[in-house]
Amino acid sequence: MKKPISIYIHIPFCIKKCQYCDFLSAPADSRTQEAYLCALEDEIQKKAAAYRDYTVETVYIGGGTPTVVSYERLCRVLEVLRHAFQMEGKQSIDGKQSIDGNTLMEVEISMEANPGTVSGEALREYRRAGINRLSIGLQSADDRELARLGRIHSYADFLETYALAVQAGFQNINVDLMAALPKQKPWEYADTVKKVVSLVPKPAHISAYSLIIEEGTPFYERYGSEWERRERTGETPLYLPSEEEEREMYRITEKLLRGAGYHRYEISNYSLSGYECRHNKVYWQRGDYVGFGLGAASMVENIRFRNTSDLSCYLREEEKTVERIPLTQKEQMEEFMFLGLRLTEGVKKKAFQEYFGVPIEEIYGSVIAENVRKGLLKAGDRIALTKKGTDLGSYVSAQFLQ
Repeated sequence: MKKPISIYIHIPFCIKKCQYCDFLSAPADSRTQEAYLCALEDEIQKKAAAYRDYTVETVYIGGGTPTVVSYERLCRVLEVLRHAFQMEGKQSIDGKQSIDGNTLMEVEISMEANPGTVSGEALREYRRAGINRLSIGLQSADDRELARLGRIHSYADFLETYALAVQAGFQNINVDLMAALPKQKPWEYADTVKKVVSLVPKPAHISAYSLIIEEGTPFYERYGSEWERRERTGETPLYLPSEEEEREMYRITEKLLRGAGYHRYEISNYSLSGYECRHNKVYWQRGDYVGFGLGAASMVENIRFRNTSDLSCYLREEEKTVERIPLTQKEQMEEFMFLGLRLTEGVKKKAFQEYFGVPIEEIYGSVIAENVRKGLLKAGDRIALTKKGTDLGSYVSAQFLQ
């Protein structure tokens, strides 16, 4: 029986870097894009032989902004992938499964898209090529906030892109939101959430993350000292929302989305019934995945490896992988806990014992007991964050790093 695997494909191009972005991405001319896509296809074809014993369950095309590349070219990359790997289920032109023998679940193929970078024709071709999940980066429904973030689109651009995606046949659409933006107040964030859940049809999935000020970004130069002071002293910054305002935004997200029929299945992710992101759950549940493209990370059979982040090296060198790290059992246990606790269902005690051969209490008994006593964890057949623990998720998870 073949083992499951997921695939990530990195498209490192964008029209313009956002003020907060520390992702591996940058604008590029058409010649650079073409050279990169050729190298990407070559990497996929050459490395596929190592995964003959695997069946692909999910694919995620991220960036950057994948949709700045021509849709014909992006669809060709997907075609190369389909020929190189065995996919879990085959998909026909109309989006229905074509199943040989046993009933198989359709492969989840997600792609990121930013408003204003896709046409109706492109979206129809993406759907025809088998992409069945779209993740649209809105971030905010307030044009002033979008301008502060350095986004290239307006809220009206998002509405147009969303409508075109629905018309193209996409039913599984995620909308990305961002909270705790500079000068943002909880009621302003609530207005964005209300506008998103009032869309017709409703998005199947909503991701809501807080802004993190990363070094090396324009935002860090502007707000980094405030961010560091808050992290160090808890002092309320001048321009960034306070910790209490940020927690209030998380409570607003949960209240409004729960009222609109969404369930929270991960700290920052909500979905309608049946629309949880299968690809992201692979990461949180420590499944095997392989990444293709510039800087792409992989984990297969408890070995983490990554590609070079140097574009010239990626285009020139035959071997793209620059680092391989076998994980010790201790590291595997730590990841099992701090990744698994991101999910609202938490970590199964039985799964831990089956995987590592020891009861979870033998390794983490005192940590679990202390956090249960503080009201941050609940323990039964599963170990999971409480509502209070979810607000302090990073603090709780850090305690499982031995």
